[in-house]
Amino acid sequence: MFMPADSQWMARALQLAERGLYSTSPNPRVGCVLAKGDAVVGEGWHERAGEPHAEIHALRAAGNRAHGATAYVTLEPCSHHGRTPPCADALIKAGVARVVAAVQDPNPLVAGQGLEKLRAAGIKVEFGLMETSARELNIGFIARMTRGMPWVRSKIAASLDGRTALNNGASQWITGEAARQDVQHWRARSCAVLTGIGTVLADNPQLNVRTVQTTRQPLRAVVDSALRLPPDARLQRQPGMVVYTASADADKVTALQKAGTQVVALPGMHGEVDLRAVLRDLATRGCNEVLVEGGSRLNGGLLQAGLVDELVLYLAPQMLGDMARGMARMHELTSLEQRVSLDWQDVRHVGRDLRIVARVKRG
Repeated sequence: MFMPADSQWMARALQLAERGLYSTSPNPRVGCVLAKGDAVVGEGWHERAGEPHAEIHALRAAGNRAHGATAYVTLEPCSHHGRTPPCADALIKAGVARVVAAVQDPNPLVAGQGLEKLRAAGIKVEFGLMETSARELNIGFIARMTRGMPWVRSKIAASLDGRTALNNGASQWITGEAARQDVQHWRARSCAVLTGIGTVLADNPQLNVRTVQTTRQPLRAVVDSALRLPPDARLQRQPGMVVYTASADADKVTALQKAGTQVVALPGMHGEVDLRAVLRDLATRGCNEVLVEGGSRLNGGLLQAGLVDELVLYLAPQMLGDMARGMARMHELTSLEQRVSLDWQDVRHVGRDLRIVARVKRG
């Protein structure tokens, strides 16, 4: 049975966890508050992978005051030795009396074992408080742990009639500066930015985070079935890039590798790249959230394969007409049962444009 104070301190723990939005990958974003009655005695959040977890920061801040306190943690304390010792052991050693966790850790190495270890030590354990908010904060980590795939978020900038570029390929800029700045935040929280070779050849993008303060850059990934990526593309000016291809052209592979790009062959049907295999490979690289910034072909392929989880649509107050390029090139649908159905999550103005966040309905 949760008390009003429990919600207050868990809300604070979630605020702390959000501070790691851009920095904790591949680890989850976690916050911890240690409280006695109506007073906080210590708090902390996980800042970067390989560094102390949220519970350790909170315990260090609390010192001896942690004894008899309640620990509010947004994710079940870990019970295994990774790059850092188990947080469950640290909580037991500090003598906390109660642990309230928002959600169980989906990592198979933990998966309830941390809570059980705490119970076995005589600590009162409860979980499920503000679980929905905690899951949202770590939606990519949970996806990777439970299905072996990252959370895939596709960003599309379009006119009000759903057109992303003129028929000649011109697309800069359909949406305004505020929308383009907003995209930087989606990039910063993502582990990888995925695009197609058509977008690279047309726009020569960088796909890096430029206006948001962050300690890391997302991996840049390109779907390039025939290895048409120029060795001098701007994408390759920074380390951290992988190209997924269906080509076995050794000369092209060598040229890209000399430019510092990793090339991974994942051939699928009809000479194309296996998109599902691409996402599984990104998951093995520790990618929790993947932001797709591609053209209509990549968007369509991912949508029809059921690989997109969420759309972030920026709609500009303009019309480009039927001859302009659409959002997603898909095979012709012969029945409305084949459509991609969405659930609205958020609608708001960003500058002069409208931003819509929608999630793909499963089943």
